[in-house]
Amino acid sequence: MSATLPRPHRHDVLIAVAGLGFGLLLWGIGLDNQGGEGLLGGSWVLLPLALMSALELLRRTRPRFALLAGTLALVGDQFTDGSLSTVVMYTDLMYAAVVYGSPALARRLPVTTGLITVGVTIGFLAWFRTPEALLVGVVTGLVSFAPACTGALLRDHRDAAEAARLRAEQTALLAEMDRAQAVAAERARMARELHDLVANHLSAIAIHSTAALSLNEEKTTREALAVIRENSVDGLAEMRRLIGILRDDSGEHEPAAAPTLDGLAQLVEGARTNGLDVELRYPDGPAATGGREEPGAALPAPVELAAYRIVQESLTNALKHAAPGRVTVTLRRGPEALEVRVRSPYARRSGPRAPGGGAGLVGMRERVALLRGEFTAEVADGGVWEVRAGLPLDGGAEPARRTARTVRAPWPGRSEDEERPG
Repeated sequence: MSATLPRPHRHDVLIAVAGLGFGLLLWGIGLDNQGGEGLLGGSWVLLPLALMSALELLRRTRPRFALLAGTLALVGDQFTDGSLSTVVMYTDLMYAAVVYGSPALARRLPVTTGLITVGVTIGFLAWFRTPEALLVGVVTGLVSFAPACTGALLRDHRDAAEAARLRAEQTALLAEMDRAQAVAAERARMARELHDLVANHLSAIAIHSTAALSLNEEKTTREALAVIRENSVDGLAEMRRLIGILRDDSGEHEPAAAPTLDGLAQLVEGARTNGLDVELRYPDGPAATGGREEPGAALPAPVELAAYRIVQESLTNALKHAAPGRVTVTLRRGPEALEVRVRSPYARRSGPRAPGGGAGLVGMRERVALLRGEFTAEVADGGVWEVRAGLPLDGGAEPARRTARTVRAPWPGRSEDEERPG
């Protein structure tokens, strides 16, 4: 397959036509560089002129070849009467070779032309031994070294502009990636909050409505309906509060305060109302709940929120899955972490008493992972389901040496490879 010459740029065509026309005009009016004393007189001057003009078509697509051939044409022009247009077009080829050539060529040409200029100046001074010989060095520098340096400066500016453009594009790309990650993280956080807010109430509604439908006793039915109404009202209030926060973009209202461990007693009391036998334990005294009675011993807000939500979701799971018996919630504050442990009676069932999609364990694991803590959910010794979370007191600020994990365990109606539903 034969190689085809690349199509010249339209600007290069204009430069070639203008150079050829200018050279023909100078030849027509009899102006030349050597006053008609060239070795080859007459129309021989047109040959280097035409060749140089043709090479201008390759100044952008084949700059190295154009410069080498142009150098030969310039040398040949010295044996004719000489044309100023030929010399000017050669300087343009030198400039184009630096601007459009390879990086190696762009680095070498200014150095090479500088050494040639110095060598020509010294050589002619040694040959003629007159100050006028310096003019030969000046002309050589103007024809070769000056356009090479100009091209190098322009190329440096162009490369710097291109690098700045690439950095701007990379910055914009990184900003877009950060925005997408922030949106995804916010969506996950909203999903966790929404699940934790309404799951407990909806589970209680589902369980008590089932009881009301299955029993034909007026007293039991009225009690179940009362619990259903209370949980539905509370659930709607929580939903309105969350939706209000999401819709409020004025910035005039502060979001509602996140729940803390101070609200555990009320949370446990609500679970008891829903029919659970719950015991809340603080083996280390008030310090386990944040040290409200000990100045300076308060827990970080992210740790308190995660602990509250883990207890809330564990109680919801116990309401849906646990066998009859006591559920114990234990909080213990260590030197480096707050330990949250919820134990409920374990029994195999054909299915949960209320539907669940498995989001509860996922949400608890994510909360603990954000704090760089440890999380397990498994059947412990004694036939109890145990949820245990270790929440570092530094709120996840230090590099993680441990990662949150979930232990898979069998649950009624599920295989060994499935998680307990949330």
